[in-house]
Amino acid sequence: MEKLKFTLENEEKTLQFGQILASNLIPQLSNLQRAICLYVIGDLGAGKTTMTRGFINSLKYEGIVKSPTFTLVEPYDFKDFFIYHFDLYRLNDPEELEFMGIRDYFLKKAICIIEWPEKAYGYLADPDFIIDMKYGTDKRYVEMTFNLENKDLFDSIKNNFK
Repeated sequence: MEKLKFTLENEEKTLQFGQILASNLIPQLSNLQRAICLYVIGDLGAGKTTMTRGFINSLKYEGIVKSPTFTLVEPYDFKDFFIYHFDLYRLNDPEELEFMGIRDYFLKKAICIIEWPEKAYGYLADPDFIIDMKYGTDKRYVEMTFNLENKDLFDSIKNNFK
């Protein structure tokens, strides 16, 4: 398990962080027959949805990327894969996820970006990455934990934040 810490100075850098994640993770999907799962942890306003917007928009998605706070999941369909953006902030009971077929999302060739995963432990796939975002007065502080056993991926992301 590897950890990487860095600072994002503004919204533009947070969007760029999402773009860098996308450019490094999407090629990994070709080697997998399952989803790559990202847990995104952080208080309200920490930049979780902004990072996700940067990720999805970098893939030439032309619609609006919004937080699925009330729908729990927002799907994005691309040619060879899916992105599922979960926001579990308003989840009342994690068992609700069973009714929506949560496990099926993790079996597809997809990226699952899950905000507020702590509200549903035990119902989610294990994370390949944990992204912990904290905010200061004018910056965001990020700590990424890599659970994928892929040193090249870790090094590639790390090199973008030196």
